[in-house]
Amino acid sequence: MRKAELKEFLDAKVEYYNHPRFLETDPLQIPHRFSRKEDIEISAFLTATIAWGNRKSIINNATTMMELLDNVPADFVKDHQEGDLEKLSGFVHRTFNGIDFIYFIKGLQNIYRQYGGLESIFAKNAKPESMQSAITALKQVFFELPHLNRTTKHISDPGKGSAAKRINMFLRWMVRSNGTGVDFGLWKTINPSQLSCPLDVHSGNVARRLNLLTRKQNDAKAVSELDKNLRKLDPLDPVKYDFALFGLGVFEKF
Repeated sequence: MRKAELKEFLDAKVEYYNHPRFLETDPLQIPHRFSRKEDIEISAFLTATIAWGNRKSIINNATTMMELLDNVPADFVKDHQEGDLEKLSGFVHRTFNGIDFIYFIKGLQNIYRQYGGLESIFAKNAKPESMQSAITALKQVFFELPHLNRTTKHISDPGKGSAAKRINMFLRWMVRSNGTGVDFGLWKTINPSQLSCPLDVHSGNVARRLNLLTRKQNDAKAVSELDKNLRKLDPLDPVKYDFALFGLGVFEKF
């Protein structure tokens, strides 16, 4: 398939899958339940953190997370006292448990109190064509409080070779335009051109079939390769093709 044909094909898939009707089965529906900026970004960050495995289970457990935070995640994160965290201890999603959840709330509180929030950390450490160093910086800041080593695995680090799928997905949610009612476009200090595709088994397999990716592993090097090829199709908004690659993989078994 020639470049022009490939772009036309993928653009059509983006238009189809970048639509609110797919929110019914997507974890992104969780932050769409909120209207305040910081409620949206905190609920999105926590939802993205547990976004692996069965999507129905992700949605159910993210809903439980929000209920445990009294459905005011920003207020809970900013104002909680130590005793408020006890009710989080029984939470479990696969390997993410109550210990991890409690630390994430503490880590987020530290970020909002000491660094001005998640957006400021990402914006400060971003590079013109990549957010990957900013993800590494976030992890360093996030775990500056006392913590168990087991909890660190729940934030990936591109600097150590990870594709960091869930954080790249979170960044897509926050940065891309909300013109279609799917992504939010809340963060104006970061451009869509800086984003990377959230690479997983579905998008990776489709990308290889379309000759957008040759690397066999879904890792940081694969993200970099895919980024370069998607930017050839749309340098201003390359990550929009996440909708096409994921949709082709999950819904069409391409």
